[in-house]
Amino acid sequence: MPKKKHLSAGRVPLILFLCQMISALDVPLDPKLLEDLVQPPTITQQSPKDYIIDPRENIVIQCEAKGKPPPSFSWTRNGTHFDIDKDPLITMKPGSGTLIINIMSEGKAETYEGIYQCTARNERGAAISNNIIVRPSRSPLWTKEKLKPIILPSGQSLILSCRPPIGLPPAIIFWMDNSFQRLPQSERVSQGLNGDLYFSNVLPEDTRDDYICYARFNHTQTIQQKQPISLKVILVDELNDTTAANLSDTEFYGAKSNRERPPTFLTPEGNASNKEELRGNVLSLECIAEGLPTPLIYWIKEDGILPINRTFYRNFQKTLQIIQVSEADSGNYQCIAKNALGAIHHTISVTVKAAPYWIMAPQNLVLSPGEDGALICRANGNPKPRISWLSNGVPIEIAPHDPSRKINGDTIIFSNVQERSSAVYQCNASNEYGYLLGNAFVNVLAEPPRILTSANTLYQVIANRPALLDCAFFGSPLPTIEWFKGAKGSALREDIYVLHENGTLEIPVAQKDSTGTYTCVARNKLGMAKNEVHLEIKDPTRIIKQPEYAVVQRGSTVSFECKVKHDHTLISTVIWLKDNGELPSEGRFTIDKDHLEVADVSDSDGGTYTCVANTTLDSVSASAVLSVVDVPNPPFDLELTDQLDKSVQLSWTPGDDNNSPITKFIIEYEDAMHEAGLWHYQAEVPGTQTTAQLKLSPYVNYSFRVMAENSLGRSLPSETSEQYFTKAAEPDKNPMTVEGLGSEPDNLVITWQPLNGFESNGPGLQYKVSWRQKDGDDEWTSVVVANVSKYIVSGTPTFVPYLIKVQALNDVGFAPEPAVVMGHSGEDLPMVAPGNVHVNVVNSTLAEVHWDPVPLKSVRGHLQGYRIYYWKAQSSSKRNRRHIEKKILTFQGSKTHGMLPGLEPFSHYTLHVRVVNGKGEGPASPTRVFHTPEGVPSAPSSLKIVNPTLDSLTLEWDPPSHPNGILTEYTLKYQPINSTHELGPLVDLKIPANKTRWTLKNLNFSTRYKFYFYAQTSAGSGSQITEEAVTIMDEAMASRQVDIATQGWFIGLMCAVALLILILLIVCFIRRNKGGKYPVKEKEDAHADPEIQPMKEDDGTFGEYSDAEDHKPLKKGSRTPSDRTVKKEDSDDSLVDYGEGVNGQFNEDGSFIGQYSGKKEKEPAEGNESSEAPSPVNAMNSFV
Repeated sequence: MPKKKHLSAGRVPLILFLCQMISALDVPLDPKLLEDLVQPPTITQQSPKDYIIDPRENIVIQCEAKGKPPPSFSWTRNGTHFDIDKDPLITMKPGSGTLIINIMSEGKAETYEGIYQCTARNERGAAISNNIIVRPSRSPLWTKEKLKPIILPSGQSLILSCRPPIGLPPAIIFWMDNSFQRLPQSERVSQGLNGDLYFSNVLPEDTRDDYICYARFNHTQTIQQKQPISLKVILVDELNDTTAANLSDTEFYGAKSNRERPPTFLTPEGNASNKEELRGNVLSLECIAEGLPTPLIYWIKEDGILPINRTFYRNFQKTLQIIQVSEADSGNYQCIAKNALGAIHHTISVTVKAAPYWIMAPQNLVLSPGEDGALICRANGNPKPRISWLSNGVPIEIAPHDPSRKINGDTIIFSNVQERSSAVYQCNASNEYGYLLGNAFVNVLAEPPRILTSANTLYQVIANRPALLDCAFFGSPLPTIEWFKGAKGSALREDIYVLHENGTLEIPVAQKDSTGTYTCVARNKLGMAKNEVHLEIKDPTRIIKQPEYAVVQRGSTVSFECKVKHDHTLISTVIWLKDNGELPSEGRFTIDKDHLEVADVSDSDGGTYTCVANTTLDSVSASAVLSVVDVPNPPFDLELTDQLDKSVQLSWTPGDDNNSPITKFIIEYEDAMHEAGLWHYQAEVPGTQTTAQLKLSPYVNYSFRVMAENSLGRSLPSETSEQYFTKAAEPDKNPMTVEGLGSEPDNLVITWQPLNGFESNGPGLQYKVSWRQKDGDDEWTSVVVANVSKYIVSGTPTFVPYLIKVQALNDVGFAPEPAVVMGHSGEDLPMVAPGNVHVNVVNSTLAEVHWDPVPLKSVRGHLQGYRIYYWKAQSSSKRNRRHIEKKILTFQGSKTHGMLPGLEPFSHYTLHVRVVNGKGEGPASPTRVFHTPEGVPSAPSSLKIVNPTLDSLTLEWDPPSHPNGILTEYTLKYQPINSTHELGPLVDLKIPANKTRWTLKNLNFSTRYKFYFYAQTSAGSGSQITEEAVTIMDEAMASRQVDIATQGWFIGLMCAVALLILILLIVCFIRRNKGGKYPVKEKEDAHADPEIQPMKEDDGTFGEYSDAEDHKPLKKGSRTPSDRTVKKEDSDDSLVDYGEGVNGQFNEDGSFIGQYSGKKEKEPAEGNESSEAPSPVNAMNSFV
């Protein structure tokens, strides 16, 4: 069986009657049901028990009630029937018992003062209202009085009485001046609960003549004013005998001494007092003390603690308030007044009384004929209230007798009720502090079950949530309820379902299989009713992609994603909230499908963003926090403290860190006197520090600013601090970079780096320049200069060492003693030339020069080194006479030898040596002549093959441009090359040196030959030059070819070959543009001179050819240019390779610094060029 709350009418215990009464408590407010059922009256609205009216407006006394049939209304006034028809000023609202008394046209409110009670009656009984005491509000004027001025000595206590007129309701008191400004209050001056103004002690500043007490009557919205009170407070010392004699007792309050005194209470009086308060009101306890100095008030509760959430301190702790006071708050409360001279206390004994309050108010009871029931009326109070019953407004003792009821104190028991038992009962609980009146009817009805829930109601529920199926019902006796699922199902079991007292069926966890039709059946002894409802289970709405926490910088864009999945039969809406409120209505917030985007993020955008997905059945949400970060806001409130001559403390207040902790503060300063507008770094401190001790320089007009820095960057500078001008002092440093150098042989130029304005430390910055010869006993010579950074001493000996010092000074004094530096007077040209110059020729391109050093005194300056001038006079062969420009090599320091590289072989050279100082060169040494030995020649300048015949070739050449000696002979080597580029036997031929033409005979016809040609001197063989050429064809073969060429088939074949070649050319061109390499290296290896090939192992091999698009330099040993010229860059003794060019430098031992390092990469060798036009065979070979 389903779980249900069923009570049997045959069980007699009172608790069962109570349960049955609760079960049949109310008739449902279904309109159709109410049309058919009779019901006793019920009071629904009434005026308050203590009803204070505004005498300027009509009086409205409310009384509203419901019942079936509608009730009629009547009134009593002061306990007797009030006939409203006899008073033309009184009307009753139609369908209501509310009285309207028209006193605005005529009549007075006082006429209608009294105690009113309303009765609502129909055939089922009568309900009565509370006793409504009607009183008009009053706001009387203050009585006229003449107030004399009050004169008090300083320090005396004072009470200014208000004593407002008694009004209804009581007035609200406050003190103001003539300008309607509230008088200031404090621990010393405050207003008491009775409205008086208390002074713990008066001060001269309390003197005024407009202390005015105002009484505000809220009901009539009027304010009454007391006559102003004049108070004059004077110092006791000002009181003289004459003044004191003229003061009466009312004018002068005792004239106590203004000496300090311990506290005494102004209110309440004595050491103890009593206070009584009603339950539920606000308990207000007050203690006001006088004394000098002003006492402070403290509160404790003896044997207990003050309730934390209900205790409040008002009026500068002089008033203790406890709200919602209860009997537990009774006890002794102690207030303590304390100042420096002592303390006193006052005990207030609090008793909490209680007007009656409900424990169980009587409830309406609906019974069917023959049933039992009970009305219970339970109340409490202090003292305990008395319970009395009325029936239909008449004391039950004199009411008509009803055999079905029995009174048992606060309970009326009904047994076997009948329709005549219907009535309205009133319970009255009263004590000396008030009363409670409760109406409850007993309505005896005989009604078959009715189901009030609409038929075929559809319920839609989310899976895994409770499902509540309604079955609102009514019947008398109370029907029993059963639920069924499906057309033929049995009653639902209580282990799965819960049946509530109101007929609702609860499915605690609804599943998909809970879907279906459910039937509610209501039964009592008068009949049965049933109703069907339908249940559908829907999938829950889920957020499958939640928004995520985001940290963004101010001004950027952030996006939150929220993807929702829901039941396809439901419509889902997604809204976004910020901090549980609506999104700001700005264009920066855009919602697109599953995304919320916030552009140009500002600080105010930080917070919690919530995505809420709603359907008609459920709602889910997910939130994410947006933290907006940025560089910090600038610090502010800069303050300078502890201002000393050379230090100051700077403090500031950090600006907002914009959600990124401040890591450090940077402090900068401006010197407004010396460098206005220019800010310099001063110091930095950690981000947790807001003060800095700054070291200062004298005579500076400082301003400071602070910047904060976090992980995102640096803030804008703060506002500038106040200016702080430090006192002047003597300079604490001297000029730097002091030097002494002569610009002329007879002077000394002293220079220094001047101090800037910040370093001057005071006005009148000058420099004391001092000098004397190092090697002598002369005194220091000094001069004081200003606004310059050099001083010229004239008439000095040439190149003499001087001791120099420069000291700063200002109007305050001198800087510390400066450091002494050494300088020299001006230099002059050296006087002596190097001697004993001799040359040692090392090889054909290198010579070593030696010389003796000159005496140091003759240098007359700083020795910078020796300079060799050398030049080529003429070649030994007499064939190439030409003048060579002079070359120069400088050797630094005191070297006495050096190497001359890059000399030309077989040449005459002349040289001389000069010494060099800072002024210039000395005289030249005597010239020395030397000549270089022979060297190997360069390659022949050119090689051409002319007059090719069937079996001979003629070679023509030009001699080497640099023979480097006397040519002895030429060597010619050649060998044939077949169609596969294989080399034939090599032929070696010696040719006299005076020849420039040679014819080779007995060669093979139509054969390609490769030639290798070089010159020789006594020093050895020079570089070779190569060339290729082809002998011509045999004439008979040529004639046969002509015959064939006239044949048509041969012409066609050649056309086909030409087409094929064209295609191959196109393919090769495409490949070449893509960077393909050609097998030139293999071809060159195949054509190489066999006698020269072994040179590869000695790094003499020919270099690889590279495609032009590779732009790679040829390796060392690449083939020699066709003109056979030995370029200057290729010489191992080139001056460029020695690192200084024309002015190359050497080590102290004469070896050249650059000889073994830093040589330039040699230029790539040029390819061979033939003077002969390329033959068809050559053209074909180039594409193979």
